[in-house]
Amino acid sequence: MVIAPAVVLLAFTLLTTLPVWLLIALAVSPVVPGRLRVPRVVFLLIVYLVWDAMALAGLAVLWVASGFGWKIRGPGLQRAHYVLTGWFLRSLFWFARWSLHLTIDVVGTDPDTAQPGRPEIVVSRHAGPGDSFTLIHALVNWFAREPRIVLKAALQWDPAVDVLLNRLPNRFISPGRTGTATLEQQIGELATGLDDNDAFVIFPEGGNFTLRRRASAIARLWSRGLHDLAARAESLNNLLPPKPGGLFAAIDAAPDAGVIFVAHTGLDRMTSVADVWRELPMDKRLVMRFWSVPPEEVPTGEQERIDWLYDWWARIDAWIDENRPEPRPLWTRPGRAEA
Repeated sequence: MVIAPAVVLLAFTLLTTLPVWLLIALAVSPVVPGRLRVPRVVFLLIVYLVWDAMALAGLAVLWVASGFGWKIRGPGLQRAHYVLTGWFLRSLFWFARWSLHLTIDVVGTDPDTAQPGRPEIVVSRHAGPGDSFTLIHALVNWFAREPRIVLKAALQWDPAVDVLLNRLPNRFISPGRTGTATLEQQIGELATGLDDNDAFVIFPEGGNFTLRRRASAIARLWSRGLHDLAARAESLNNLLPPKPGGLFAAIDAAPDAGVIFVAHTGLDRMTSVADVWRELPMDKRLVMRFWSVPPEEVPTGEQERIDWLYDWWARIDAWIDENRPEPRPLWTRPGRAEA
């Protein structure tokens, strides 16, 4: 009731005064290192706010069409929300490609080539603010999947994300504030009843990779007496050790679903505003790698599953090492990445 109207009002104000802001940004740009960094930031900020406001307007129309919320959970309205999600993500990524010189390539056995018509549990690394949007964009617009997502409660501060994802079968969690048993139960309930075009999305690391989080996670494993897992986690250069409980709860709730592991590189290490600012314009090629595991190849025993998950994490970590783009020096003129 407060943030959503404020976003709409701010978006309208910035959009109607867009030439003024761009002229100011262009005037400041010569004294700021990089190629038009300030105009790009101003443009992207306004685009995102307008995008958020338009999403809220579309969601308001669907709310009225549902009988002022009466049938908002009905199959037809749920499908309409997924269509709206796809449309808005497609438009957001069009602006990203145009303004950031960003390309996205997918390799490996994605949900289309793995087993069409089979539900999938999508297990992804967590590496920066762009990875979740990119993955959901791919699932909705390229593979015609309806994702169910386990994601951080803090994302609900974005009003469009809050309204949209709370109307669809997703779970917002607060890391560190939700008991393990309760969290696994919620994830199991969310993964129950997946149909042929569903994709259950989970990030087992629980957060973006940082050296501090890596050290803390490894220390916790040592303190709990999980010495073998701690040693294996220490060999990971790019990933936090996975938290297996939520993933295993999803697998138990959807035994007929395949498992797709997802790695990506190109936008990792951009976990702060300063990182994004330094990289503008990005001129990046984001590569997403999919590996598909059929349900009959998923282990059933707990220890076997833990070993299996850590084996996959080691494989993903090695792939990231092999495919990481060369870092650019700070404040140098960036060059276009080769496709």
